[in-house]
Amino acid sequence: MSAIFPVFDGHNDLLLRLFNHPQDRAAIWDGSLGGGHLDLPRMQAGGFAGGFFAIYIPSPLDAGVTDYDALMDAPPYALPLPNPITLGAAQQMALAMAGHLMWMERASGGKFKICRTVAEVRACLALGVVAGIMHMEGAEAIGPDLDALHVWHAAGLRSLGPVWSRPTAFGHGVPFAFPSSPDTGPGLTEAGKALVAECNTLGIMLDLSHLNEAGFNDVARISTRPLVATHSNAHAVTPSSRNLTDRQLGVIRDSGGMVGLNFATVFLRPDGRKSAEMGWDPVLRHMDHLIGILGEDHVGFGSDFDGAMVPEGIGDAAGLPRLIDALHEHGYDARLLRKIACDNWIGLLDRTWF
Repeated sequence: MSAIFPVFDGHNDLLLRLFNHPQDRAAIWDGSLGGGHLDLPRMQAGGFAGGFFAIYIPSPLDAGVTDYDALMDAPPYALPLPNPITLGAAQQMALAMAGHLMWMERASGGKFKICRTVAEVRACLALGVVAGIMHMEGAEAIGPDLDALHVWHAAGLRSLGPVWSRPTAFGHGVPFAFPSSPDTGPGLTEAGKALVAECNTLGIMLDLSHLNEAGFNDVARISTRPLVATHSNAHAVTPSSRNLTDRQLGVIRDSGGMVGLNFATVFLRPDGRKSAEMGWDPVLRHMDHLIGILGEDHVGFGSDFDGAMVPEGIGDAAGLPRLIDALHEHGYDARLLRKIACDNWIGLLDRTWF
């Protein structure tokens, strides 16, 4: 297809890249440094119209040299869960990442805007301005008393995952394991149940992508809002602990929720390997499976750009039209492609935010 579809993305980790290289953030943002998956020029080139920008607190091990990459390219593997992060350490890092997000808005010359309402997102789409939503991947920067949740909401937080793949005061994440079920531990804590209810009250979207199955079940039982997994794939195609079973997908469908297809190769490839050397078939198999269970109104993209190895056919944000072309050649028409690329996420926000 020759047209570039606007793409609204469920998850990226650009803020982590800026956090790790603060001295280079201007060169990262304007594209002059290169590397990574996202910068403003590549967003514009690929039709990246907006998405959820994650505040993610890295574990201490993440900063060191490990053999995790090698292990994840040679399944089977079962990586240990990292240790919890203290509230004080998490808040310091989260504030720094929020600052980078706000700097992006200031530095963009009107080409990027942090959005707090669906009306603001729609206005950005109409004007060709990249719409950024503040998301928190793991709630370590929020204490069990939930006071900080209200502060973050006032600062623009509109999407929250109670956990990344490590324990928090609120629940338990899934370890990175293949092959593995997502049923890996206990459910939400009492503080986690209160967090779900308060997010519902504030209109903060809850992201279930890193939550284990017992925690998923607790959120499904408590929440009055659509269930969302911003960057997850089908366990039936790739049996990773991070992917969703058909039962979970059905629960999300019945709630009027949404799943964003994760571009991470370890969650796409049926063999569980991390290698980017792969064709389009695994992507197509996951998308077909997700649509087959969820329906065409409840599936989108959740790239995990700047947070994962992605297929060589996509490469980076500028490669999004190649993904659209592959789906079109597979038989998806323009109407369905527009839903998957953008419209389904906007509809989900309509059903979730106030």
